[in-house]
Amino acid sequence: MEKKAKIIATLGPAIYSSTKLKQLVNLGVDAFRINFSHNTHGINKIVSKIRKIERSTNKKLALIADLQGVKLRVGNIKGDSQKIKYNQKYIFDAKRNIGDHSRINFPYPKILKKLKKGNKILIDDGKFTFVVTKKKGTIVTTICKSQNCFMKSNKSVHIPNFDISFNKLTSKDKKDIKTAIKLGCNWIALSYLQSEKLIIEARKLIKKDMGIISKIENKHALKNIIKIIKATDSVMIARGDLAIDIGHSEVPKVQLSLIKKCSQFSKSVIVATQMLESMIENNIATRAEINDIASAIFQGADTVMLSAEAAIGKFPTQAVSTMTETILSTEKYKREHIEDFKNSIIANKDPVKSILLSVKDMAYNSNVKAIIVFSNSGKSAKLVSAMRPAAKIVTISPNINVSRQVSLLWGVQSVNSRDANGWKDMMSISKEIIKKLKFIKKNDFVVITAGLPFGKAGMTNMVRLYKVGT
Repeated sequence: MEKKAKIIATLGPAIYSSTKLKQLVNLGVDAFRINFSHNTHGINKIVSKIRKIERSTNKKLALIADLQGVKLRVGNIKGDSQKIKYNQKYIFDAKRNIGDHSRINFPYPKILKKLKKGNKILIDDGKFTFVVTKKKGTIVTTICKSQNCFMKSNKSVHIPNFDISFNKLTSKDKKDIKTAIKLGCNWIALSYLQSEKLIIEARKLIKKDMGIISKIENKHALKNIIKIIKATDSVMIARGDLAIDIGHSEVPKVQLSLIKKCSQFSKSVIVATQMLESMIENNIATRAEINDIASAIFQGADTVMLSAEAAIGKFPTQAVSTMTETILSTEKYKREHIEDFKNSIIANKDPVKSILLSVKDMAYNSNVKAIIVFSNSGKSAKLVSAMRPAAKIVTISPNINVSRQVSLLWGVQSVNSRDANGWKDMMSISKEIIKKLKFIKKNDFVVITAGLPFGKAGMTNMVRLYKVGT
C-alpha cells in the first residue's frame, strides 16, 4: 500500500551520503529541502546525488529552495555553540567579530537602536529568552532568562510585539533564487512574507515551471491569508515562528483553519516544524509526535516535513520510517471512513475546475483504478490532487521540472513523457504507461483527462473513461 501524503526531508550533514539519501527515498521521502539560511557550499554535489537516485529508483523527486527572507538571525559564534548561564549578562551588538560566551553579532543595527529596556529577545525558535536591561547605540545588554541555554551560530531571533515591515525580497534572496534555478530546484519557499507582494515579485524572477511555497509564520500573513493563498501555489504552516508570533496555544486552530482554506482554493499545504523533534536524539518518537503527524493527515495536509530530524538528527532513517508508518495507518482509517473526510472545493465559475470535479465523482467508482492527468504546466495535476479522489492519480508531463514539482502533491505518481500530438497519440501514450502500472489490470477502468489542443497549458477540457484492454 502506497501513502498518499508526501514527505519532505531537509538536507544536512546527517543525510549527505548517497547511501543515506537512497535509504530515505526508499522509506518514503518525496522531496528534499535546501535551507538557504545555512551554508550551502557544495550543495550542487548533493543535488547530483539526488538526481542519480531519481534515475535509479524511477521516482520523481522535488527539490525545494527555502529562502532566508527577513527572518532575523544572530551571527556566528566560537565553536558554533556557547553555553550561557541563567541570569548571566549577555550582549547583542552590530560588531562583525565572531561571538563568544559574553556577546554575539546581531547584524541589524536599525533594530538594535529601536530596542528598549524590557524587550524580550527570543533565540532558536523561542527556546531561549533574553531580556534587555540597558542599551547604548547598537550595543544592547541583556540578561539570560533560560536554564540550560546554548547560543549557536546563525540561530533565529524573534522580538515579540516588535513590528518589522517587509514587502520586498532581500538581495540575498534574489541571489539565492538564481542559485536555485541553476540547481534545478522545482519549488521556491518564501520565508516571513506578510502579504502577496513577495509572491508577485518572486514570480517574475523564477522559471515558469517552478512553484512557489508561501511560509505562514506571522500574524501579518494571517491577516492577508486569502490573497496569499490565491497568489501562491502552496502554503507551508511554519509552526515554529508562527507559535512565537501568535502564541503556542493558538497554533492548532490556525493550522486547521489554514488547511481548510487551502483545500477550498485547491492549493496544497505543508505542515512543518518539530513533527518528530525528539528523534533528533532518540530512535523512538513520542506518542504526542505520532498524534501530531496523524492530526495533520486527518485534517487534510498534502505534505509533512522533517527539519533538524533529517538534517542533523542521529536517526534520520527511523524518523522517515516513523512518519511513513503513521501516514499509512491514518490514511487507511480515512479510506474506511471516507464520508467523514470529504473536502469542499470552491469552483468559482472556473470551467476547468468544474470539469475536474466530475472526474472526482467518477473516481469514487471502485472499478476506476486511476486518473491519468496530462498536465503541461502542472495546474491540472494540482487541481485533481486537491480534490482527493479515491483512485490513484498518475500525472503525465513532457516537462521534467513540472513532473518533479507535482511529485510533491498528495496522491500524485508523476511520469515524465513526450507530449501528445493528437487524440490517438494521447491514447497511445496512456496505454504505454498503463502497461507499466502494476495495479491496473485488464477490464479495469481509467479516467483520462487532457486539454485540447495539445501542448497548450491550463486548457483541460476533455475527460474520457477508458476500459483497459479495449
